[in-house]
Amino acid sequence: VKMSPLDTSNTTAEVEPGESDLPFWFNDSFDSFQPGFSSDITKHLGVQITLIMAYSLIILLGLLGNSLVIYMIIRYRNMRTVTNYFIANLALADLLMVTLCLPFTLIYTLLDEWKFGAVLCHMVPFAQALSVHVSILTLTVIALERYRCIVFHLGRRLTWHSSLFIMAFTWTISSVLAAPLAIFREYRYEEIPPINLRMPVCSEKWPHGINRDGVIYSLSMILLLYILPLAIISYAYICIWVKLKNHVSPSSRNDSINRRKKTTKMLVLVVVVFATSWLPLHVLQLATDLDLVLRFEEYKLIFTVFHIVAMCPTFTNPLLYGWMNKNYRNGFIMVFRCEDKADTFHPDGS
Repeated sequence: VKMSPLDTSNTTAEVEPGESDLPFWFNDSFDSFQPGFSSDITKHLGVQITLIMAYSLIILLGLLGNSLVIYMIIRYRNMRTVTNYFIANLALADLLMVTLCLPFTLIYTLLDEWKFGAVLCHMVPFAQALSVHVSILTLTVIALERYRCIVFHLGRRLTWHSSLFIMAFTWTISSVLAAPLAIFREYRYEEIPPINLRMPVCSEKWPHGINRDGVIYSLSMILLLYILPLAIISYAYICIWVKLKNHVSPSSRNDSINRRKKTTKMLVLVVVVFATSWLPLHVLQLATDLDLVLRFEEYKLIFTVFHIVAMCPTFTNPLLYGWMNKNYRNGFIMVFRCEDKADTFHPDGS
C-alpha cells in the first residue's frame, strides 16, 4: 500500500552516489524549469482545489458515518450481535484511515515534501496499511462466520468473547504484516541543485539500496491480502446464496430467511465496493513495481485519483448499512433527530 505517488520513486536499479532518486515528474520539471511553469499537473490551482475538496469530503463523511456505526453498536444492546461487532471493527479501521492517513497523504501530495517529521514518516504508511489489512481480514471473517452458520445450520454462533479475540487477532496479524512499511522507511533531506532547493522527503528504503525487496513485499501483500481473501469471500457467499435460494422452510421461518438474504446482500455489496475500489490502485502499484508503467506527466494525478477511489469504502460502508439495513437506518435517523428509542432496534434485523 503506497501512501502517495512519491512512494514510487524507488526503482529496481542501483542508485549512483549523489544521484537523486526523486520521482520522475520532479526531474522533468527541473530539466525544463521556467518561472510559472511546471509539467506537474497537480500544481494547477483547479486540480489542487478539486483534490482538497475530494479528500475533505471523504474525511468528513468517513468520520461521521463510522463514528455513528460504532456509537450505535455500543449504545444499544439489541445491536450487539456478532456480525455487528465485526462491522464495528471495520468502522474502526476506516476511522484510523481517515484520521491518521488521508490528511497527511493529501498535504504530502500537494506539497511534494514531508512536513511532519521522522516519527509520522514511519507511522502514516504503517497506519494506512494496517487499516487496509484489518478491513479485508474483517470482511473475510464476516463471510466465514455467516458461511458457518447458514450453510452448516449451526445454531450456536460466536460469543462476544470469541468475537473480541478474533478482532484482536486481526489487528495483531495486520500489524505484523504492515510493519515493513514502518521499518524500511527513510526521512531525509533531498538536495536539488538546479533550483538550489533542500526539501524533506519520506520514502521507502529497502535493504541493499534496491527495490527488489519492495516488489516482493508488494506482490506478497496483493496475493495474501487481496486476491486470496476475495477468493475465500466469493466462495463463502456463493455457497450462502445457493443455500438460501434452495432452502425450503415452513412459512413461519420465511421472515428469518428473508432477513438473512437481505443481510447477506448488504455484506456482499460491501465486499464488492471494497474490491472494485482498490483494484485500480493495486493494478497501478503492481505495474509500477514491475517497471511496466510509462513515465508520463499525468502519472502523479492518475495515482492520486486511484488513491481517492480506493478510499471510498471508508465512507460508503455506513451509507450501505443505512440503505440496506433497517436497524442502522432507524439509528441514523434517531441520532439526527436527537431521539433515543431503544425499542426501535430489533435483534432479528441486525
